Amino acid sequence: MVEKTRTRSGSMAGSSTGSKYKRPKKVTYVSLTSHPNQSNPLPVNWGSGDPATRGPICCTNTKDDVRNAIGAHGGSYCVYRALAIASGALDPEYVPNFKNTHPAAKIGPHPQWADPKRIVTFDPFGALVSELYAEQAKEQGLDVRPTIAITKAHVDLPEIKEAIRLGRLKPDGEVLTKEGAINVTKAAVEPVWYLPGIAERFGVTEPELRELLFRETNGMYPELLTRTDLKIFMPPIGGLTVYIIGNPDYLSMDDKEKAVRVHDECNGSDVFGSDICTCRPYLIHGMEVAVKTAQNGGVGVIVYFRKEGRALGEVTKYLVYNARKRQEGGDSAAEYFNCTQTVAGVQDSRFQALMPDCLHWLGIKKIDKFVSMSNMKYDAIAETGIEIVERIPIPPELVPADAQVEIDAKVFAGYEGGTVYNVDEDKLKKTIGRSGTAFGVK
Repeated sequence: MVEKTRTRSGSMAGSSTGSKYKRPKKVTYVSLTSHPNQSNPLPVNWGSGDPATRGPICCTNTKDDVRNAIGAHGGSYCVYRALAIASGALDPEYVPNFKNTHPAAKIGPHPQWADPKRIVTFDPFGALVSELYAEQAKEQGLDVRPTIAITKAHVDLPEIKEAIRLGRLKPDGEVLTKEGAINVTKAAVEPVWYLPGIAERFGVTEPELRELLFRETNGMYPELLTRTDLKIFMPPIGGLTVYIIGNPDYLSMDDKEKAVRVHDECNGSDVFGSDICTCRPYLIHGMEVAVKTAQNGGVGVIVYFRKEGRALGEVTKYLVYNARKRQEGGDSAAEYFNCTQTVAGVQDSRFQALMPDCLHWLGIKKIDKFVSMSNMKYDAIAETGIEIVERIPIPPELVPADAQVEIDAKVFAGYEGGTVYNVDEDKLKKTIGRSGTAFGVK
């Protein structure tokens, strides 16, 4: 029995006036499904192209005996669900109503969905579970939730309006509205890892991967070790968002031109316009190329990964910024990667081996215009069989003055500069950014 006080939950945790549901006074019993004989998880045949044969991913605790995945929905946001329950704002037994939430556009199925080696980082059927498994969920009382949501929107960016003013882009009323907004189809994707496939990508055994995940999360998920029968893991990390500009059906068509930018999150630049890197300018340039491609009868794609600070995190990134600015001689292209190595012990944790899964989910087999200079991204995509025809560097006029350190360091390290960028050792040593004193950093 729950006691309703008011419909809107308050902001004060534990406030009786802001609670819709009574909090449990104490936890009376917790079922630890530490060993396989304590439950009967739903079978999962990962890589099957038939959703009925593949089976649903069930990672909720409403029926723990049939749960077939380790972790929880929502990535890191699952912690806030616990707080919502603790504060009395959320009924722990509430099952979402997914009426009218079905995808606003059709993506797939594509042949790649039936290849267990092509997609191992999320559920290719994740947007369709409410439809595919509705009857099974009703019959068995399952709480099966989507891990992908697909909708449509307008994207309104000042740089795109400036491109229109300068004549680089022209509104057509379809791809680009007369007001200067981009029509997009966008998909939010939660990570759903198939552990045997992840292990294979990194060249380790599944037991080795499980032990490392257990150790490096400080024992957060004991089932990684005790439940080797559970092959699915929903990790507490950010997912990705796909922005499709143009007709999504064109993504799998060989005769349709495709422009793609794969972008890793940079909150400082992407959102707040920090000028120490090229992230937002290159992202916007990718969108401009995507718009032009769609207007010419093709389709453009932006894939936005939540991998802040090369997947080292924003705190580490800012520590590296300080180290770069305070080092002897000031911020230097020659020491760009060494500063990250010194602070974090590694130069980059994004490990692009997992990145191409999304492109295969979209059905892409060839990229005509790859708006990226990254050799790591190029190699990862090409190694999975996707052809890349042309690589498009960021135009020099879009590189912020203080980001020249980044661009020169990356080109010297192997980024593809084409005919636009050429950095030798002498130029590398001469490229110096603003000193810390310019920001009041002592």
